[in-house]
Amino acid sequence: MTKRFLTTGLALFFCCATLAAQPPQGQTSGGRRSAPRNRKVLLIWADTRNGIAQHDSVSHAMSVIERLGYESGAYDTYIRTDSAIISKHPVMTTGQPASGGPNLNNVDAIFFLGHREIALDDQQKADLLSFVKEDGKGFVAAHTATTAFMSWPEFGELLGGRFDNHPYGVVEGSVVNEAPDFPATKHFPLVFNFTDEFYQAKDFSREKARVLLRLDTSKLPANPQMHRTDGDFPLVWAKMYGNGRVFYSALGHDAKTWDNPDVKTMCFEAIKWALKMTDGDVTPRPLPAVK
Repeated sequence: MTKRFLTTGLALFFCCATLAAQPPQGQTSGGRRSAPRNRKVLLIWADTRNGIAQHDSVSHAMSVIERLGYESGAYDTYIRTDSAIISKHPVMTTGQPASGGPNLNNVDAIFFLGHREIALDDQQKADLLSFVKEDGKGFVAAHTATTAFMSWPEFGELLGGRFDNHPYGVVEGSVVNEAPDFPATKHFPLVFNFTDEFYQAKDFSREKARVLLRLDTSKLPANPQMHRTDGDFPLVWAKMYGNGRVFYSALGHDAKTWDNPDVKTMCFEAIKWALKMTDGDVTPRPLPAVK
């Protein structure tokens, strides 16, 4: 009897070891694909090598976004903190063509958390723009994204707005939900309090994007760094860029923000929308009249 149990135990051990050694679905042991993926593919891109005003929350944010896809089965994820793969013709550090890994030919959307100036050459910039505008792929960005590529006008057009400081620092503010019909914001109350470092946006137009959430600045003290005089302080918006879907959220300064269930739901639904797994109306709307 003991010998039989020992033999069975050894068999189970080697069976489990064999399964553990097998490559992920759709890959061979060499890392190359053996079959097309069944799920959408998200590239989380967060190049922070510039070193200015780095956010400790970025690492945790990337892990949260990856886990949302992993646990739901909605999408597969690559995480990258370099920008060599932002190309339709990626190369290794030797200059030779890269073999395997993510690039703009084999991912369906980008979740972007980079900031400040990021080293992309002219061809990479053209590839990124065409990835969204012409190929119809998704681009979801958060918090620091509006500080990125300030010297690249076309990126501002893609994203929809630019960083213009954070007048109040980290503060509790009243947030207005302008889009209770949109997948990424329908779970929020029409008005709710939220604590964060709220980024002010410049070069933003309500004629080119639909504002989903905005900060009600009428309930905050006057501040000389508040540059908008119309009382409009967009925090989250969605828009089209050519054939592609773009979503931006200014939320996410602190790591614990990414553990907020409402924020996680917003990001997950935004990614699904950008991946064209769901639909949402992004028709631009004017600032609602204050009641």
